[in-house]
Amino acid sequence: MTADELRQEIEQTRQNLGETVDELAAKADVKARARAKAAEAKARARDKVTAVSGQVRRSQAVQRRWPVAVAAGVLVAGVVAIWQWKKQA
Repeated sequence: MTADELRQEIEQTRQNLGETVDELAAKADVKARARAKAAEAKARARDKVTAVSGQVRRSQAVQRRWPVAVAAGVLVAGVVAIWQWKKQA
């Protein structure tokens, strides 16, 4: 092994060691991990609330239209009934 190859191997080992130390430091930082988990949970909750509120809004829109649809059906049925009654008379 030449001196340049040895230097490159040492540099690679140092870089790997630095990355390993950084990963261990991140695992040891419990507060940061807890904050990250809390942020993830908050984001999931916010997404859930958004989805549910959208479903509620759509449901309320259908509920508001329901009486109108029933009234229109009764009106059509009444007109047809009157038309049939006048046709028979």
